[in-house]
Amino acid sequence: MGPSRRPPGTAASAGRLDPSRWRALWVTLVAGFMILLDVTIVAVALPSMQRDLGASPAAVQWVVSGYALTFALALVPAGRLGDAIGRRRIFLGALAAFVLCSIAAGAAPTITLLVIARMAQGIAAGCLAPQNSALIQQMFSGAERARAFGLFGATVGISSAVGPITGGLILALATGPQGWRWIFFVNFPVGAVALVLGYRLLPRVAPGKGGHLDLSGVALIGCGVLAVLLPLVQADSGGVRRLWWLFPVGALLLVGFGKWERRVAAQGGEPLLHPRLISGTRGYATGASLATLYFMGFSGVWIVFALFFQNGLGYSPLQSGLAVTPFAVGSAGAAVVAGRLVERMGRLLTVLGLVGVVVGLAAAALLLRFAPSSVAVWAAVPALLVGGIGSGFVISPNVTMTLRDVQVRMAGAAGGALQTGQRLGGAVGTAALPGTYYLVLASSGDDYRLAVAASVGVGIAAILSALVIALIEWRHDRGATVAPCPPEVAHGHCHSTQS
Repeated sequence: MGPSRRPPGTAASAGRLDPSRWRALWVTLVAGFMILLDVTIVAVALPSMQRDLGASPAAVQWVVSGYALTFALALVPAGRLGDAIGRRRIFLGALAAFVLCSIAAGAAPTITLLVIARMAQGIAAGCLAPQNSALIQQMFSGAERARAFGLFGATVGISSAVGPITGGLILALATGPQGWRWIFFVNFPVGAVALVLGYRLLPRVAPGKGGHLDLSGVALIGCGVLAVLLPLVQADSGGVRRLWWLFPVGALLLVGFGKWERRVAAQGGEPLLHPRLISGTRGYATGASLATLYFMGFSGVWIVFALFFQNGLGYSPLQSGLAVTPFAVGSAGAAVVAGRLVERMGRLLTVLGLVGVVVGLAAAALLLRFAPSSVAVWAAVPALLVGGIGSGFVISPNVTMTLRDVQVRMAGAAGGALQTGQRLGGAVGTAALPGTYYLVLASSGDDYRLAVAASVGVGIAAILSALVIALIEWRHDRGATVAPCPPEVAHGHCHSTQS
């Protein structure tokens, strides 16, 4: 008898791992990289879009903001939907929609149609993103799961850091008045190949029980996230000042969402986000809070650096992107290594990583502020490399430790909620840090070096808050022995005992 010829992409039998799991993982990582890259890659092309389409600054800003907004709104409902009706089905449908919306964005003849295409593209991205972490939970276990999450974390970190570089390269190669359109068109060949391979390699499994979607929960969390994000995504046009009243409205809606989910769970229903995921899953609440604070400081730094290098030092978009390459390189290498260390070192790895990020960014800010202009950027290269290595030890280990005790049947909703926190933190950071930059610039007589140092300092403050959470969690883990979760325990509700 020859080897078993199981059809490609079907689920492995019980107790066996899918032999196509590593190839399937790379398909999901490529798709994940593409949708996260689109958060930042467009920023460098905004001046070209504004000029070619005759748009106002406020209108063209929605090309970035609209994508970020709809991306965040779709995450939790799409994660729950994937748990209920099948992650493979949602992944492939969302990927196809993302590719089609990318083509529509690239071909858009007016700014209105471009913004509509980008918002639809964001919905597709938000539907796809939570399936990535859920598929890792589904396809891998044990040490392999940690390695897979290490690669996933590297994808998240690298895509955030290399967006400006990639956008600058595309604009440098696609010369001409319509060159910015290739930032969207480039998604077509990449997405089409990923779609074909995903159809062949992603595991086919029966969808979970409970196909009912908590529509009231969807409405509450959607309106709550919208109320919090809308002033932030319009920060450049005075959105925070005009729409500040939406923040308390959003907070009330999110509190109402929590109460509603507890009520649905108490009545034996299928909540959108089970309360035990927060209160009874070891490490989930801590990891989600840490991720939100880290992305609050991490995401805004890149916009501030881009503003400083281009407006303060006169760099081109490509040169500006290349200036932060050391951070991206350090983050990529460290994230892969971290996937192998996280099971051994646990939360200590995140603590060390956060210390590295704080030290690296603080050193870079001080050098850009005080070192001679002719050498400041070069002097900051080692500091950015240290910060990048630290970041690689934060993002992927935190994903692993946040999701490792989540039941597979809830993995999509858990991954969606985690990424919603990241998107909310990123929205706050991308509003607060550039806001600080412009405020210091105006009050200091255009002292660009002081402005970049002050705004990076605000980002460091958020990262220090994440470090405090990581230290508390690490000390708690050192004093606790965690009993393994038996299969019959629902919702990943594991208990720890003090040693």
